[in-house]
Amino acid sequence: MRRIFSILPRAVRTAFFVLPLLVVACNKSAPSYIRVEGQMLGTFMQVSACTEQPSSEVYAMMMSIDTAAKKSMSIFDENSLLSRVNRNETDSLDEHIIHCLELSRGVSQISGGAYDVTIAPLVEAYGFAGKERQAEVNVDSLLEFVGIDKVRVENGRLVKEDSRLRLDFNSIAKGYVVDMAAQELERMGMESYLVDIGGEVRCRGVNSKGGAWRVGIETPFDGNDAVGAYVQQVISLTDCAMATSGNYRRYYLDAEGRKVAHTIDPHTGQSVVTDLLSATVVAPTCAEADAYGTMFMAMGLERAIELARELEQRGVMVYFIAAGEGDKFDVYYSSKLAPALKTTDGFRVIK
Repeated sequence: MRRIFSILPRAVRTAFFVLPLLVVACNKSAPSYIRVEGQMLGTFMQVSACTEQPSSEVYAMMMSIDTAAKKSMSIFDENSLLSRVNRNETDSLDEHIIHCLELSRGVSQISGGAYDVTIAPLVEAYGFAGKERQAEVNVDSLLEFVGIDKVRVENGRLVKEDSRLRLDFNSIAKGYVVDMAAQELERMGMESYLVDIGGEVRCRGVNSKGGAWRVGIETPFDGNDAVGAYVQQVISLTDCAMATSGNYRRYYLDAEGRKVAHTIDPHTGQSVVTDLLSATVVAPTCAEADAYGTMFMAMGLERAIELARELEQRGVMVYFIAAGEGDKFDVYYSSKLAPALKTTDGFRVIK
């Protein structure tokens, strides 16, 4: 589960209630910052922005995006467009599905197939898509319906090589929705803002104190369910997006006591077991950061470090937390990310 929390003037977070809207102004001549909080996509939402727009208008805009995204790409809503496409009730796609599918195809190619949004049958079989998990997962048979090269878009319609192929955008949709929100804020004239949906973040400009936005990365250990309680690192960001993927929250133990994590390897169909505990990605868009985070987790530590070197040339930076000796962590970070980190003591730079 990807989780980050924003370190803002009032570091209070809830996933269940819409809290009072807050306006911050340092003095009469200082710009006003609003903060809007609530729920989106089944998780928490927070927007902090410099604007004269009413808080209620920003909140309404976010709720409108939430409704549109769920109607389009939710795998939990049986009436969503994606659910109907997966059941072959229609092959017509909207702009959201087309964008996410094509971006996913590019990430899949970069990763050599370690990232694949056609993995839906396996995710469902393991019980990570709102479905009851199967007692025994027939991996070999399900792998026949996995492979992004088996689907394509023609004239706005989805063409499947096999009707049993299904799509799951949970590894990219939240980041994409953050990008949608950021674009709307800019359309409304906002030049300084931070959007945070369930830990997926995109920011621009400066915070209410005139500095970079500060975002915390949580410590990845099993049982860490207190969002924001354990911060391993603080990153200062502006004009970029950030997302974190990890397996320390979404997993279960099977009958033999083996850990089954929600990140599935599309090559083997098995739950990924790796020393890489969490992968934080800073990228130009949140959809990219979201997808790359899942991709790195599926690849494992060594391959992730190798690919991170290549992607740094594309403006993608990473912060990996891996299992070390005993209860310690090993941290690896992109060299270009160093100026944004609060500390790099004892960490290993990826060159």
